[in-house]
Amino acid sequence: MSAFDDPEVARTILEILPVGVCVLDAQKRIVAWSDGAERLTGHLRHEVLGHSCVTEALLHCDQPGCEFCNAECPIARAMKTAQPVHASGFVHHKAGHQVPVRVRAVPVRNSHGSIIGAVETFDEAQSARHGQAESFGLPGSLDEVTGVASHLMMQLHLQQALQTLESIQVPFAVVCFRLEGLDHFRASFGLEAASSLLHVVARTLEGALWKTDFVGRWSEDEFLVILNGCRGEALHSVRDRIQRLLADSSIEWWGERRSLPVSIGHSTAQAGDSCESLLHRAHVSLNAISDARSRPSALSGDSSSGS
Repeated sequence: MSAFDDPEVARTILEILPVGVCVLDAQKRIVAWSDGAERLTGHLRHEVLGHSCVTEALLHCDQPGCEFCNAECPIARAMKTAQPVHASGFVHHKAGHQVPVRVRAVPVRNSHGSIIGAVETFDEAQSARHGQAESFGLPGSLDEVTGVASHLMMQLHLQQALQTLESIQVPFAVVCFRLEGLDHFRASFGLEAASSLLHVVARTLEGALWKTDFVGRWSEDEFLVILNGCRGEALHSVRDRIQRLLADSSIEWWGERRSLPVSIGHSTAQAGDSCESLLHRAHVSLNAISDARSRPSALSGDSSSGS
């Protein structure tokens, strides 16, 4: 008998794989969690084994209405159709941000051929963070709190995008994100808590973008995103997707999850635009959402994010 016939050896191999591996039973309870899954999500084995991926929402797809492992998630589809399923999606990191991943779910059968669960593998997809890495060699190019591009670096990226639009007509758009009530949050919970929340929001924004896009901290409570090659309906689709992800971005502080509502404004670059005119339109859009939040009628609705 080969040593590899030992089930414990096979389980060890499964657990030490560098990609994330999650094995679930028919009730979607997690029965195996690899080293790669720990690395990608921050959740250790003892924290997730025996738990349901439905209630924990550790793994979810990048599809509207599928953020919390419903009937259309890769695991459910693999078990329902008895076929492998490929998807893109996000995992919710223990720190509070979202990590973009490529997902493959495969049904698992017993010796009688009945489906008893599924295996889901996931590895990190390229994001804006990977694409910008080579740009951050200059002093002052990174924001010290969040690790994303600084205000100065984003100004340079914006000027370059406008020059590219003028010379070869490559469209782009900008999106502004404002954390509402950051000053009050900092006064209530302290500087460290505020910095942690800013860092989580920055990681989520990075993970939600393509490697050709740029994200940076624009001011104390604002982030700026440059979406290269984006316009029209695509802009609204990207904005809505990021909005959903930001709604799940939070930190754990003194035993409770803490977050802030995020207002979103945007503008598509036009011929003849300057940095000032483009950002002015984006901030007009942003301020309209922000002002609506301050009205009593707005406070009775969803306060997780704006559009």
